[in-house]
Amino acid sequence: MTAPVHETAVRVRYAETDQMGVVYYANFFVWFEIGRVELLRALGHSYREMEKLDDCHIVVAEALCSYKKPAVYDDLLRIRTRILQVRRKTIRFGYDVLRDASGELLATGETLHVICSKTGRPKSLPEKYLRALLQP
Repeated sequence: MTAPVHETAVRVRYAETDQMGVVYYANFFVWFEIGRVELLRALGHSYREMEKLDDCHIVVAEALCSYKKPAVYDDLLRIRTRILQVRRKTIRFGYDVLRDASGELLATGETLHVICSKTGRPKSLPEKYLRALLQP
């Protein structure tokens, strides 16, 4: 499968940095979430739709981030998000965080998600989402 790649721009806010103006590490996971939400939207679906219409909640089961270089206050970042694997009950996303001005790779990451009902029980993705996620 050739995964579609979606790019989202994010500007580093002052509140996301420490006293030295360097981004606090956990904010990369927030940016990963922004990337996957926007990727799903670009594929024609939204988290809200999945939750409200189909009782499909995308629960994080695993999250990894490898930090290469620091992001700093006021950087414009490009979050590249792609689907690495889709199964009936799981989705794995991959991420690259780049400094927009230079293209420098700042971090890479992955998240694994289990599809669950609002009660927390794993469930299969409806066919319409599988089709969208598996498109080349």
